[in-house]
Amino acid sequence: MKVFNDPIHGHIELHPLLLSFIDTPQFQRLRQIKQLGGVYLVFPGASHNRFEHSIGVGYLAGCLVQALNERQPELLITKQDVLCVQIAGLCHDLGHGPFSHMFDGMFIPKVRPGEKWKHEIASVQMFDHMVKVNGLEEVMVRHGLTLPDDLNFIKEQITGPLNNSSWPYKGRPMEKSFLYEIVANKRNGIDVDKWDYFARDCYHLGIQNNFDYRRFLKFARVCEVRGKKHICTRDKEVGNLYDLFYTRNCLHRRAYQHKVGNIIETMITEAFVKADPHIQIQGSSGRIFTISSAIDDMEAYTKLTDHIFEQILYSSAPELSEARAILHNIVCRRLYKCVGQTTTETHEKLLDWAKEVACSKPSGTDANLIAEDFVVSVIHMDYGMKEKNPINSVYFYCKKDPTIAIKIRKNQVSKLLPECFAEQLIRVYCKKMDDKSLEAAKKYFVQWCMDRNFTKPQARLFKGSSSLNSVMSSCSSVQFKWYLCNNLQSSQRYRCK
Repeated sequence: MKVFNDPIHGHIELHPLLLSFIDTPQFQRLRQIKQLGGVYLVFPGASHNRFEHSIGVGYLAGCLVQALNERQPELLITKQDVLCVQIAGLCHDLGHGPFSHMFDGMFIPKVRPGEKWKHEIASVQMFDHMVKVNGLEEVMVRHGLTLPDDLNFIKEQITGPLNNSSWPYKGRPMEKSFLYEIVANKRNGIDVDKWDYFARDCYHLGIQNNFDYRRFLKFARVCEVRGKKHICTRDKEVGNLYDLFYTRNCLHRRAYQHKVGNIIETMITEAFVKADPHIQIQGSSGRIFTISSAIDDMEAYTKLTDHIFEQILYSSAPELSEARAILHNIVCRRLYKCVGQTTTETHEKLLDWAKEVACSKPSGTDANLIAEDFVVSVIHMDYGMKEKNPINSVYFYCKKDPTIAIKIRKNQVSKLLPECFAEQLIRVYCKKMDDKSLEAAKKYFVQWCMDRNFTKPQARLFKGSSSLNSVMSSCSSVQFKWYLCNNLQSSQRYRCK
């Protein structure tokens, strides 16, 4: 067994087979990909990478499956099952690109619109490539795994079911359905991936983590529901699980969707889009790929990490001048400024909203801003299952009869729990950085919110009397009263009278 000293989980032991996967160029590549992407440029401690997170997930996957095996020997969990679950935990993030979720969430949709590509798909492709070029099939067989069933099982845990049939998996029969809920739980989102990134991200961000996975391990057991076996926990743990999803929401609100981190990733995306045709990456058979086409060739994709930022920043090629200028502005903290944030009652689709904002010029405003001066960012906040309450998909058991799975509804827990489990935030940024343009952009934003009837816009418009007077001069009395009622605290409204 190999011992790792991890700052989150302490001294952890991993099976020699897992080391065969870790000691490959495809896995070592994760050392060069920041776990939180552009958030590191806001939170100085968030310097951790996908590499250590993946090792942590592999370790926790082993902890959970072994805890179930010790508690319920009748589940007939084999050593092969344990190894496959751990390998899936190790390899679940192999497909992440530069700056993690920025790559598949922002960059790829811009350069390859309509492409249904996610990092989970690339993780499976990279896993196949890793196994092939490093001769890992022979190593797996030597450690008792069966091919191709175990290979299929590992990949199915990463991507989830491929269809809606009664049993969509090939790697394991329905009797072992609970094994698919350990690494990436598609049923309710409670999985070891979250356990690790909650603990690891909170540690590096300096944010309190209110969820203790060790307690879940103590109470986890398997119950049968309509012919399928699911991982359940004690009924008394329902409050802790609400805390788990609340912690997830807090991390998104305070860090993952931080308004400065959000615009930094937008600027990096803009730079990558401009640089895309001019970056050359050699792939299989000597073929040359760009940043966006590297996802089609795993040999080229192996060479694509966060280093692409410095490659562009320190280049002298004239064709990269525009991209280089954007990244230089990031390094010098000349960032696009947030002029306001609002929310909507209904979920809106981001269409050409920058053009809409530019058309919402209030009367009396001298500065003329165009659509290219604005960035409109739509952010979805939820508990992990969009508008649904994830706890409605969790099974519990009682102390009296731990073999019976039950569900616990929200009204049985507390009246203080949220009524809504999703919301949409809309942020507007201005690319121009001079005071006159920023002041004008704030007025455009207020006018746009009124035109759209968006609720409670949050904008730093009233820091001084000059800002207040400028808004008053450009808005009608009705419009200004509307803004005061929606935007200012009661004490500010009183002073404004």
